[in-house]
Amino acid sequence: MSASEDDGDESGPGHPPLDVIKPGNSGRAIGARATGARSELGEAFLEDVLAAWEGQGPAAIQRMIDERPQDFVKMVTSLLPRDLNVNFNPIEQMTDEQLVERIRKLDAAIRPFLDALDNAEGNGRASGRSRAPAAR
Repeated sequence: MSASEDDGDESGPGHPPLDVIKPGNSGRAIGARATGARSELGEAFLEDVLAAWEGQGPAAIQRMIDERPQDFVKMVTSLLPRDLNVNFNPIEQMTDEQLVERIRKLDAAIRPFLDALDNAEGNGRASGRSRAPAAR
């Protein structure tokens, strides 16, 4: 054992003692990654991924749909925001006039079915069902 090992001055196995690193020096070993190398590597990686996506992305998605539809659904749902507000009730945003018009159209659409049902039941009076007059 050396004297520096006995004193516990080493920064770790294979590293120089801490008192050897001078202020202003990183202590980085020769050949170690230079500052900014990680971001350059990341940029190069993303460029490669983009090139692969542009060439094979749509075909890869189709393969996933065909071969692993459950994973495709998981992938799509992972891309959606957690608080997805989907309004399936457009009636909430309709004006009173629009609601009245919608009711009139629905009444006109179902009137033939109600009339046929009434005729089949003897005008509906026997069943105790009454119908409001048609909206005009």
